[in-house]
Amino acid sequence: MTPLAEKIVKLIEQSGPLRISDYFALCLADPDHGYYQTRDPFGQAGDFVTSPEISQLFGEMIGVCLVQAWHTQGSPADTRIVEIGPGRGTMMSDALRVIAKLAPALYSSATIHMVETSERLRNLQRQTLVRVKQRISWHDAFEEIPSGFTLMVANELFDAIPIRQFVKTPEGFLERLVGLDDTGALAFGLGPGAFDTSVLPIDESLVPNGEVFEISPARTAVMQAVATKIVRDGGTALTIDYGHLITGFGDTLQAVFQHQFDPPLQRPGEADLTSHVDFQALAEAAKACGAHVHRPMTQGDFLVGLGIVERAGALGTGRDSLTQATIADAVNRLAGEGEGRMGALFKVLAFSGKPARIAPFDPQTA
Repeated sequence: MTPLAEKIVKLIEQSGPLRISDYFALCLADPDHGYYQTRDPFGQAGDFVTSPEISQLFGEMIGVCLVQAWHTQGSPADTRIVEIGPGRGTMMSDALRVIAKLAPALYSSATIHMVETSERLRNLQRQTLVRVKQRISWHDAFEEIPSGFTLMVANELFDAIPIRQFVKTPEGFLERLVGLDDTGALAFGLGPGAFDTSVLPIDESLVPNGEVFEISPARTAVMQAVATKIVRDGGTALTIDYGHLITGFGDTLQAVFQHQFDPPLQRPGEADLTSHVDFQALAEAAKACGAHVHRPMTQGDFLVGLGIVERAGALGTGRDSLTQATIADAVNRLAGEGEGRMGALFKVLAFSGKPARIAPFDPQTA
């Protein structure tokens, strides 16, 4: 057992089985043994590679999109550039480089804000962003961001926010729980639990037994907090993650350890725990707060629409063939479809405080 597994077993022995959401939160955020509290998970030496770590092109396209959103909404002088869950700070570094080139006024006047709870990751971010670290404010929660026009990005944030799971049985939906088997090891089980079945994509009576439905009140709450600020203060928010554009069924809870899928109960605290994001639910939460939701799209369409292919060509001009091949491979991983590629699996949702046309989400002509 991992140290966190031992802690969870004792907790279950004392208080009974845990909801998936509680187990999920302990695995990632336990102050002593949580995954993000104890390690740097990014890159080849970690457990997974995020888009910004694959190529500078990803962060550059984010920068292009933020500049467009800023221009489209009147180029306000007092802007907050915000990232929630900034990893190593790689995406912010690449985005700021493009913003400085395309919109010097935005770059020079904006304040930079990073929402990060891990001190270990904050230190990595300070190293990556050493040239601008004096301009950066770090926050424990999004609610701490000062008022004012906001350009916000969250890449692979929502997949790390806990979910609850419900399984259809002959008695109706029961909540999936983490308990103990006969040997005292962690095991999945079912117990009482309730949710508003009106959110199901089909009538409850039509759902086959054994089907799994996932909800995430915590994700909804985060989206509502962000959307409320964007509507109140103006601006645009981007969220990028893997998931589905339309609400559906299925068990998407998964663990990743050393770049391989891992049983979710096998090594709590030592493997990343995640699940697919329901972008329809996020969009509806933003709309309910009064936000203008732009047309959701795949990461591939988003990056190609912003010019990643053209930028890759310019980046490779005059370089040796190996460098050009590396750049082309990065574009394929970020925007392509199929196994090992992120273009179709990852989705992008953008919303603004008021209606605005922002490429590549919206037609630029009426």
